[in-house]
Amino acid sequence: MPVRVLIVEDECFVAADICETIEDGGYVCAGIADDTASAMQLASPDIDIALVDVNLCDGATGPMIGELLSREYGIKVIFVTANPAQLGGGIPGTLGVVTKPADVRLIDQVLDYALRRDSSPTPTPPPGFVAFAHAA
Repeated sequence: MPVRVLIVEDECFVAADICETIEDGGYVCAGIADDTASAMQLASPDIDIALVDVNLCDGATGPMIGELLSREYGIKVIFVTANPAQLGGGIPGTLGVVTKPADVRLIDQVLDYALRRDSSPTPTPPPGFVAFAHAA
């Protein structure tokens, strides 16, 4: 079954670029959400990974969305944001953060890391990805 990735991003061109990147990497784009309501509408246990921005159409709701996606659906959440400082030391249940603009290769590496991080031995996070100390 192909890996399904949800994109939570309110800038349409950025979201489209990320969607193209994940599809080029062999993943399935499970949808694009631009606020809390649309993210929760698209959320499902069938989604493997979510790439979540911090600042969305409805404000700085990305951290709350990330925590909900992780806790309620078991989705591996990675933040992709130009404002990593807004995440403090991290958000419970989420994996870490990539600073925008993120290069295509880094997005691919981060998705691979997220999928393999529960394996043994634990993979090393790719350069450019900051893993949270309490990552799920």
